[in-house]
Amino acid sequence: PFKAGMIGGFDSQLAFEFFQGFANHALVTLHIDNLKGDNAHHQCETVFKAFARALRMALSPDPRAAGVIPSTKGSL
Repeated sequence: PFKAGMIGGFDSQLAFEFFQGFANHALVTLHIDNLKGDNAHHQCETVFKAFARALRMALSPDPRAAGVIPSTKGSL
């Protein structure tokens, strides 16, 4: 939870609702820990920025696997 209930005119509880909705509809598991910070604005900002960066990394093609079909066959 954020330190303040409201961030300007934004209810900080809506951040939780956004991530809950995203996880439910995208069928993904999200682990978000806001370990530090005293200012709710900065806490919320860092959570959204970290999420955006992680999502971009997850959706970007891996140049090391160019032309390879992803498979675990023979690896397990």
